[in-house]
Parts: sequence; structure tokens; C-alpha cells
Amino acid sequence: MRFAQLVVGPAGSGKSTYCSAVAQYGADMNRNIEVINLDPAAEHFDYTPLVDIRELIQVQDTMEDEELHFGPNGGLVFCIEYLLENADWLRTRLGEHEDDYILFDCPGQIELYTHLTAIKRLITLLQDWNFNVCSVFLMDVQFMTDGSKFLSGTMAALSIMVNLELPHVNILSKMDLLSKTARRRLERFLEPDSHAILGDIELNGLSAFNLKYKSLTESFGKLIEDYSLVRFIPLNLKNHENMGDLLITIDNVIQYGEDQDIKTKDFEEQEPDVFENLTNE
Repeated sequence: MRFAQLVVGPAGSGKSTYCSAVAQYGADMNRNIEVINLDPAAEHFDYTPLVDIRELIQVQDTMEDEELHFGPNGGLVFCIEYLLENADWLRTRLGEHEDDYILFDCPGQIELYTHLTAIKRLITLLQDWNFNVCSVFLMDVQFMTDGSKFLSGTMAALSIMVNLELPHVNILSKMDLLSKTARRRLERFLEPDSHAILGDIELNGLSAFNLKYKSLTESFGKLIEDYSLVRFIPLNLKNHENMGDLLITIDNVIQYGEDQDIKTKDFEEQEPDVFENLTNE
């Protein structure tokens, strides 16, 4: 069995920084965590990718091609489709190693995860290649500190969860950049509470738009609260303990380490004396 995090989220939400930090944390813990860059428009990141889609195709290629002549967004979609058409290229570079743990650093075009099928098809390929996959959705916490934005971000997370049909973890990134006042405001939203969200929206003043769609907003808030559909985990990459807790959560989601537990139990049952000797050394 192999394991993968599909790291998704809007542009600027900190996906590449997250991947770099998790890979470094893994190295510190003597865990081999690799990163694959799937963003054909990436210019800079702090990790050395195991595979880089830019070796196959870049957005700039599609924009400069005389026949294609795409814009940035259309070019990005074309690149992901081109990757899927050349899936053997990716599979060859991934290899066939058991217990691989890989982060897929995905592009920041949100439509890829909420509207289009390309990423869903990539997930199917990874599952066919024996990967347990979960989606990790990052949202910049600085855009989630008032009720209306928090509700909007929550609905975006829900849309991705429904479209990708994967075990899913939502993360509020860049917690270290929040002021103490903003953190206190955010705490009211972290447990699904439609009253806190709607109260904050009203406190900031109801525009004509908000008044018109107040009932719809209330319905969204109640849906999230009643069914506990979306929860966010705050992440401060500078906090080692916070990083460890998050990785444990994701490991549980993708069942990382369970195989090893089973092997250990089987070994204990079959060779109890030997196992006792090993544990007592």
C-alpha cells in the first residue's frame, strides 16, 4: 500500500510552503515524505520535487503555442489534461515502491476541484496504482476572520469534499500571521456555530445583497452546524507540536501505519517468545 496527500486550495493559500514543511518534518522524524509538483505554472518552491510536471509541460508552452494560444487559466487546465493523457510518464517516475508517502502539490485554480473532472480522474489513477489518497484543503486564515468570509470558505471546502469524494482534511494556514484579536474572533467560528457566523455578519452591517439573501445565508449556516459537515484545523507551521498533531490526523485518515501494526500483531501471535525478546532488549 502507498499513501498520498492531494494538497489543494486557492492560489496563495500556502500549499507549497505546507508541502515543504511537512517533508522537512518527516525528515526530522526519520520519515521519508516526498513531494510532487503538479503546478505547471509554479515559479519557486523550497522543496526538491520527486517529480515535476514542468518537465513534461509548462503553462507558458500553451500560451506561446501558435495553435493553442491559451490564457493562464485555460493553459493550466490543458496542462493537467495533458498529464492525464501521458499518465505513463507520471507512473514511471513514481516507481513501484511500497509504503511510499507522497504529497501532491496541486495548482491553485479552484475550479479544478469544484467544477472540472481532471483532478477526479487523477485520483482514480492514483487509487489504481495502489495509493490511499486523502485531500488536504488549505485556506489562508487571514481571509476567514469574519462571518461572511468564513461561511464562503466553508462552502468552498464543502464543494471540494463533494466533488473529489475523498477522505478530507481542512486546514487554516498561516495562523502565525494572525493578531491576537483576530484569533479570538476566529475561535467563535471553529466549532460550527451558525449564530456566531450570522451574528458577525450582522455586526459588520447588512448590505442590500446580504439582506436579500439573509434566509439563504441562514440556511447555509444551519446546514453546516446541524450536520457538522466542515471543520477546520488551525495550522502554525512554526509550531512543531501542531505539525505533529496534524500529521497524525492525516495519517489516520489515509490509514498510514496500520499495515505495520497488523504485521507486528501477526508476528507477536506467531512468535510470542521472539517478540518478547525483541521488546525487552
